[in-house]
Amino acid sequence: MPPELQRIAHTDAKGRVTATPTLRGALLKSFLRPTSILQSAGKLGVFLLQLSPAFSPRKHELTELEPLAKQLRGYPLAIEFRNRNWVVGDQLGSTMNFLREHHLGFVNVDAPAADHFSIVPSDLNEITNPDFAYLRLHGRDAKAYLTGKTVAARFNYDYSDAEISDVAERSKKLARDVKAVHVVFNNNNLDYAPCAAIRLRKTLGQEVTAPMPQTPGLF
Repeated sequence: MPPELQRIAHTDAKGRVTATPTLRGALLKSFLRPTSILQSAGKLGVFLLQLSPAFSPRKHELTELEPLAKQLRGYPLAIEFRNRNWVVGDQLGSTMNFLREHHLGFVNVDAPAADHFSIVPSDLNEITNPDFAYLRLHGRDAKAYLTGKTVAARFNYDYSDAEISDVAERSKKLARDVKAVHVVFNNNNLDYAPCAAIRLRKTLGQEVTAPMPQTPGLF
């Protein structure tokens, strides 16, 4: 922690920091200070809040997100649920209504076709903020996603040309109803993500001037 935050932080008997509302607010202000430069320059895209699979409808309430949403008012914020129970059955409508009411974006995903509680279905194309849509791609290998011991192992997936074309069509559909679409590749083993992003831009007919990244040049 920065020194100014260390001075207001309190720890328990085991030395763990207690996440008080005061400390959380100070942490957020510290985070926003440098990012405000991006916002003023028109270079800020969307903040991503990735929730833990442990954040489930059985144990939590969506209203727990309200303090953060209020503090980030004026900034675009997208919420990624990692527990599918927020977006299936009767809960789906309630979740989307909450996000719309608070001007929060829903993170649509491309993920493995599996019913595990930590995998959100890929057939959702929800728009909850008219300013933007968000699509995050995790790869389609269920075994890697569920059993990988590292981030690179979990998202070890290289999208095929046909799959990139599918992503391009999905992006076009999302773009019909919003001002901007943010497509983010999270298949972050080796150079899979940047290469997939460049291939998607080419498929969408966007000009690509940078050379295709190579693994030795990235690491």
